[in-house]
Amino acid sequence: MMNLKSNFVSGSCDGRYALQYLLSPRGLINSNLQYRKCCSFSILRRRMMRVYCESTTKEMQIRKCSPFLESGLLSGKDVLPSTEWNAVPDIWRASAEKYGDRVALVDPYHDPPVDLTYKQLEQEIKNFSEGLRVIGVKPEEKVALFADNSCRWLIADQGIMSTGAINVVRGSRSSPEELLLIYNHSDSVALVVDNPEMYNRLTETFGSRATIKFVVLLWGEKSSITSEVEGLPIYSYREIVDLGHERLTALLSPGARQQYTYEAISSDDVATLMYTSGTTGNPKGVMLTHKNLLHQISNLWDIVPAIPGDRFLSMLPSWHAYERSCEYFIFTYGVEQVYTTVKNLKEDLRRYQPHYLISVPLVYETLYSGIQKQIAASSPIRKLVALLFLRISMAYMEAKRIYEGKCLTRSPEQQAFFASLLDLLWARVIAVLLWPLHMLARKIVYSKIHATIGISKAGISGGGSLPIHIDTFFEAIDIKLQNGYGLTETSPVVAARRPNCNT
Repeated sequence: MMNLKSNFVSGSCDGRYALQYLLSPRGLINSNLQYRKCCSFSILRRRMMRVYCESTTKEMQIRKCSPFLESGLLSGKDVLPSTEWNAVPDIWRASAEKYGDRVALVDPYHDPPVDLTYKQLEQEIKNFSEGLRVIGVKPEEKVALFADNSCRWLIADQGIMSTGAINVVRGSRSSPEELLLIYNHSDSVALVVDNPEMYNRLTETFGSRATIKFVVLLWGEKSSITSEVEGLPIYSYREIVDLGHERLTALLSPGARQQYTYEAISSDDVATLMYTSGTTGNPKGVMLTHKNLLHQISNLWDIVPAIPGDRFLSMLPSWHAYERSCEYFIFTYGVEQVYTTVKNLKEDLRRYQPHYLISVPLVYETLYSGIQKQIAASSPIRKLVALLFLRISMAYMEAKRIYEGKCLTRSPEQQAFFASLLDLLWARVIAVLLWPLHMLARKIVYSKIHATIGISKAGISGGGSLPIHIDTFFEAIDIKLQNGYGLTETSPVVAARRPNCNT
C-alpha cells in the first residue's frame, strides 16, 4: 500500500509562511489552503514557489492462518468446510463444534491444576497463538519448545503452528549442550521453556552462543528467575494469553483487519522439527509437514476406535512422535485426556480407570512386575489359586487363537489340510472345556486387577519390542495389548495390531 504526500511551500520574504497542498482522490490539488491573512493570493502567485514531494510506503503484514480454525479472517476461496483440514490446528475448531462442553483434558499435577473443555481449549490455543504474533513471531520462523508433557505444552505447540511458524521440540531432561545444539542447528529465533528452573539451567550454556528474540515460561513466575540476560524479553504463559486475547478482541472490528494480508497455511508446509534421540550420535532433525501429521489423525481410528467420553491416560513425552500424533488423534473424537507422571501412574490408573493407555513396553513390564509381586506376597492358597487360574487362562487363550485362525507359526511350510482341520477341532474342544474356568478366574482374580489398573479397552504399546511373556500375561487376564511399529520419520505409526485381529 502506497501513501503519497505533497507539500507546496511558498518562498516568502522571511521563509516562515507555507502553503500545504494535498492531493485529492481525483488527483487535483486540494483548494483548502492555509495562508497568512496579511498576504493575498495574488501576491503569493507572483512569488517563486518551491515544491517538496514526500512519499512513504507502508507494507501490509502477512498473516498466516489455519484455514478452518481462523476461517473468519480468510477470504471465501481459502475457507475450508468442516470436514476438510489443511493444518493440524484446524482440528480444534471442528472438535469444539462437536464436543464443546465435554472435558478435553485434565492436568492435576501442575500449579495451578487445569481442567479445560473443548471450547476452552480451542480459545486458549487461539489466544496463545495471537499473543505470539503480538510479540513478533513470523510465519516460517522456528520457535524452540523445550518442555515436558502438560496441557500448556499442547497449547504452546498448537499456538506456534497456528501462526505458520515451525516448532522445534525437546524435553527438559536433555542436557543444556544438546538443547543448544538443537536450537542453533534448527535456526530457532525464540525459546519456550517449561519453567524458571529450566531457564536458569540453560542461561549459562546459551549465553552469547545463541540469538534469542524472547523467552516464554509455560509454568511458574518470572520472579523465580535468577539469571537474567540484559535486553532479553521474558514473558509468562498468562501474559502471552492475555496479549492474544486483547488483540483478538481488537480484530473483531473490520478496520483493524485491513493492515494484514491473510494467507492460509498449506498442508505441505513444515509443521515441526523433531530431533531423534541421538543414541548413535548427535540428534538429527526430522521435518514433518501438516499433511504428515494429518494422515495419522485420519487413520489411527482403525487401531484405536475411540468414542466420545473415553478416557486416556498420558505420561509419555509429548515431544516423541508416538505420543504427539496419538494426542492429536484422540482429541478429534471427543475423549478426555488425563496427564500423569511416572511417580503417580499407579495411583492414577486406579483413580481414573482409563479406557486406553498409550505407552511403551517398559510401562507394561512394570505393571506386570507389580502384579506378580502382589501374587507372591499373598497367602499360599491364594497364590496357588491365582497361578493355577493364570495357567488355565493362558491355555484357553492359545486354543482360542488357534481355532479363530489367529495363531502365527514360525514354519514357512503350510500344514496339510486334514492336520490343520484336526488342530482346529481339538483347539475348539479345549477352549470349550476351559472357558468356564477362565470366566471363574475373571470373577475371582482378574476383576481385582482390572479395578486396580483400569485399561478396560486396550493398552497400546509402541516405541520398542513387547516381550512375549508380557503380551501373553495381559491377554490371559483379559487386558488387550496392541503392539505397533513406527519411526519419527513416518510421523510415526507404520503398522499395528488391530482390535479385531490382535495377533
